[in-house]
Amino acid sequence: MAAAATAFVLIGGNGASTARRALTPDEANRLAITRFLNYQAGGRAVTITVPSTAGGLVVTGSVDYRAGIGYGVVRGTGRDTSSDGLIQWTAAAVLVHPMADVPATAPPSPPPSGWYRRPVQSSGNALDTSLAIALGLGSDRPDNAELLPQNGAAVVGQDKVRGHSVEIMTGPNVHTKSGTSADAVSGTGDSVRYWIGVDGTMYRVRAGVASESRPVVIDFDDRKYVPVRPAPGVTPAG
Repeated sequence: MAAAATAFVLIGGNGASTARRALTPDEANRLAITRFLNYQAGGRAVTITVPSTAGGLVVTGSVDYRAGIGYGVVRGTGRDTSSDGLIQWTAAAVLVHPMADVPATAPPSPPPSGWYRRPVQSSGNALDTSLAIALGLGSDRPDNAELLPQNGAAVVGQDKVRGHSVEIMTGPNVHTKSGTSADAVSGTGDSVRYWIGVDGTMYRVRAGVASESRPVVIDFDDRKYVPVRPAPGVTPAG
């Protein structure tokens, strides 16, 4: 699949480490459908922890995998509080709505004004890379379960995420296409790790960001998914 690659570096994993081993056919099937399940659900509630030398950013919100839009609240930690406010993004653009007093959750309807829009930066920006990765974790079709083990996908650990037993698997690198859709290529490695439940549900993803020494962490929350309404001037992919 033609794609403009987002850069990744090798990362480690949380949870109980196990000897690296090949995927069983059942595990390969679970990994193959995990992004498709996100798409089938319409969207997922997410918490994106973005690494930064200034302290980091946390985005709490929702991603609509059919429309290709994310929306939520962004907060800085440490010294990095200048970006606090609302945020909405597609594969092509990032919109921010600065707020001095950030709410716990984003309002269901985005404000009609006060948005600042800019193009997505394809490299050198940890926030934009993290947002692109989050959008790329949904697909309108399953990956090829037979190709995943051939290209190096493996089980590297076990863990529990909010009470759910999961296996940690290396899997497809996430790439961003031109336009507003995202997909993954069949080549795999240790650059992205997935926390996958027994039914294929994706609970967490960690991916290295080339511009930072620490990885981005994307948690798929148990919070109810709130459908994303486009901000002014944003056109859904679907």
